[in-house]
Amino acid sequence: MQLAASAGFRYTSLDLVKLQYEYRSYEQTVAKRNYVLVEYKELIFVPTVRCYGEDNQDSQDHELMLQNFRCQNIQHIFDLCSSLLLVITFTLKLCNIYLTGALGYWLCMILLSESLLWSSLNGSVINLLSITVERYLKVVHHTWSKKVLRKWVKISAAAFAWISGIVYNMVLVFSTSDVVDGVCFAFVYFNSRVTAVAHGIWNFITFFGVAIFVFVFCYGHILVVIRRQARIMAGHSGPGTSATTQNPSQQIQSNVIKTMIIVSVFYVITWMPTYIYYLLMHFNLGLTMLSTTYYMAIFMAFFYISANPFIYATKFDPVKSVLVSLIPWTNSQQPTAATSGTRTVRVRTAQECNQR
Repeated sequence: MQLAASAGFRYTSLDLVKLQYEYRSYEQTVAKRNYVLVEYKELIFVPTVRCYGEDNQDSQDHELMLQNFRCQNIQHIFDLCSSLLLVITFTLKLCNIYLTGALGYWLCMILLSESLLWSSLNGSVINLLSITVERYLKVVHHTWSKKVLRKWVKISAAAFAWISGIVYNMVLVFSTSDVVDGVCFAFVYFNSRVTAVAHGIWNFITFFGVAIFVFVFCYGHILVVIRRQARIMAGHSGPGTSATTQNPSQQIQSNVIKTMIIVSVFYVITWMPTYIYYLLMHFNLGLTMLSTTYYMAIFMAFFYISANPFIYATKFDPVKSVLVSLIPWTNSQQPTAATSGTRTVRVRTAQECNQR
């Protein structure tokens, strides 16, 4: 309108009425065409239906949920590998195999020494620390994290967790283990007592001391920021509104943080006896990896990787929703999908959209 006026055009009252009528007609046409938008998810063949006007926020919340779910998937893979290797390793130990030749040597180095199992366990710890740091950056340094936490950074962090765990344990087992009279002796042949003590201290500090420091530092700052934001929201909330009301993005973020705090605290409690026992064992106090005390401590550590899926199932909403959808009677009132390869469409009515 301003451009037209500056160019020398003059509108009469009748022209303005016509323009306003045409503009309203255009708005109604666009609304009719885009009132209901259907987006197909090609991976699982389940449609997502959104009312016109809520696309932007819903897509952001959905993308945030998927990003958090992918981060947790890596930890789930570590727990799955650890559980499978746990069953395989201790099944072979119960068979009491007499080790001979090259096959016996490699069986000792890879499985009977528990090196492959501990590669997965140590990688799980490193990945858990990576997730903690990622949560810290996204909450405490939100703007800066958008520049740093690129896709290649997350992939590199996951790859580092796998590679570092494998390299550390393989180097350690091949330098401190051997087969003697058909029996596998793992992690006992250090060059000197000083080397053994230094390794024990390094292992304790790296996988337990650093983990506690990162958990306390990161989640402590996260809770401080969340409380500060809650006070600000409470100060700006109008009359009749709840100060505790959160948008979907905040709810997803809060749910992830609560879940990871529980997982981190559970890690410290269950792994503390194992790391303390392993540290004392390097000081030549008569402790071995065949004692009842060691197996009681290691049982608590293995209980951690077994209980992790249940923590995610009860506390992490995306996992909970997937598990609930697998229960037959919870989906009895929902429209059934067609045969494989087809897509079903659930369309919201105008009344449903207006209610939103």
